[in-house]
Amino acid sequence: MVKNQDHLSDKAKKDLELVEAAIEGDQMAYGELMDRYRESIYYMMLKMVKNTDDADDLTIEAFGKAFNRLKQYSPNYAFSTWLFKIASNNCIDFIRKKRIKVTSMDSGIKSNDGETIYIDAKSNTLDPEETIMKKQKVMHMRSLVSKLKPRYRILVEKRYFEELSYEEISLELGLPLGTVKAQLFRARDFLSNMIENTKDTI
Repeated sequence: MVKNQDHLSDKAKKDLELVEAAIEGDQMAYGELMDRYRESIYYMMLKMVKNTDDADDLTIEAFGKAFNRLKQYSPNYAFSTWLFKIASNNCIDFIRKKRIKVTSMDSGIKSNDGETIYIDAKSNTLDPEETIMKKQKVMHMRSLVSKLKPRYRILVEKRYFEELSYEEISLELGLPLGTVKAQLFRARDFLSNMIENTKDTI
């Protein structure tokens, strides 16, 4: 990394220290970076998508993408500027995909000969075969989760099986909120890789 930091504010210099510590594997640094910017990112996401659940997920995704690319960050500009750019770009992609999906469902799709084809929303009721497949996927997912390190497994079980909020998990486990979110991201990343490696068995 560029070591000339004269142009950075004191806050940005502290961020840079945390970034460098995180790159070296300091888990607390990840949590502190999240604590410093979580609310700002969340409210920016909420303003863009107008939905608290989506804003929460997009906030986690933004940090996840930033943490995966930390080595690409250059202190030629503030970490916050870089992070907000990643968050806004990711959110714009999300909105675009969602809009395409909604438009396709509502207004139909034009075929090559100009005919409009409408797509019926699928029934929420699963047929017997789909029900069996869903159960198999859930069992497979639980099997993968059981292979995670205990600290990650507990967080995933609390969040996705018990459906606790991040705040409830933080209180129950006595962990800082930023640490809960940072470790949940890493757990999801591990799971994603495990799913990719075993997708042929699902």
